Amino acid sequence: MISRTKYPITNEEIQRLSEQAGLGAVKNASPLGAGEYNAVYLVQTNSGEYVLKIAPPESVPVMTYEQGMMEAEIFWYEQMREHSKIRVPRVVYSDLSRKVFPAEFFFMERIPGKQLNEMDFSEEEKAAAAGTTARMAAELHRIKGERFGYLQMGLHDDWYEAYRAIIESLVEDGKRQGHSSRRGKRLLKYIDDYKDILKAAPCCMVNFDIWAPNILCERTEAGIQYTWIDPERSFWGDAIWDFICLELFTPLAEKKNSLAAYNEATDLTVLATREEQIRYAFAQAHMGLIMEIEKYYRYTLHHAGWWRNVYVSGFLFRHAFTTLKKS
Repeated sequence: MISRTKYPITNEEIQRLSEQAGLGAVKNASPLGAGEYNAVYLVQTNSGEYVLKIAPPESVPVMTYEQGMMEAEIFWYEQMREHSKIRVPRVVYSDLSRKVFPAEFFFMERIPGKQLNEMDFSEEEKAAAAGTTARMAAELHRIKGERFGYLQMGLHDDWYEAYRAIIESLVEDGKRQGHSSRRGKRLLKYIDDYKDILKAAPCCMVNFDIWAPNILCERTEAGIQYTWIDPERSFWGDAIWDFICLELFTPLAEKKNSLAAYNEATDLTVLATREEQIRYAFAQAHMGLIMEIEKYYRYTLHHAGWWRNVYVSGFLFRHAFTTLKKS
């Protein structure tokens, strides 16, 4: 999708970056993926096939938590590779200096396969894929942290402090674009009301972006092989946040299939208790506020992404505030 944040790179620049990375002459380069933030290209060279990922240049305004996100993505790939059984691509070269190119970038190996949403699955295979995704989330949550928050924003001693700082930054991001978020301010009050519940959340790696295009699938003789890509929006936080993308738009207590698959593989069972449903409501509101604010950084009123964000953020806030008000 077209977005203001994507770097408009030329073929000549791709050739120069490939040479800098020691990957050889470029045979072909083409846009890749359904992402809306970084520019991503499939690059074929004399030495193989790679994925080139380019962050927005410094001149492009981005939200606070997105600053330094490419360095964080490389860190999270390393965490997944070293501390889980989840298959992820290997980063082969990175340059975050902006000294020879006006944007951060890296090359990683190209993993064969199709995005999960593009697979020609039978109904049985779709159900199996959903279960596998939930178990992969459980595997991810085995990667434990000691302090909470986004690496690029600074870490905190508990999830209440980290989450409040994240929401405050999003509200301020809106102000910088001339937008005052009433729902963001209301959310801050609820965060203080439920301070003790948020403080009690355990700390693990949270992806918060488990949507189908970030799961690659390949049919092999041994069955379907899954690869997880784009962990750039990960943070140290509450595992409940990742249930947002599992059975999307379904209340936590009704995510029966995802909960069953997740609890088969987890070291911390999720039972949709009252406290877990409150934490899930905060996850909904978090996603809702991101979508409310990011449209000012990426789109215009005439862009489909703007109106998608308006609708989805409204849906998420309505359900989140219904739970938080009731509880």
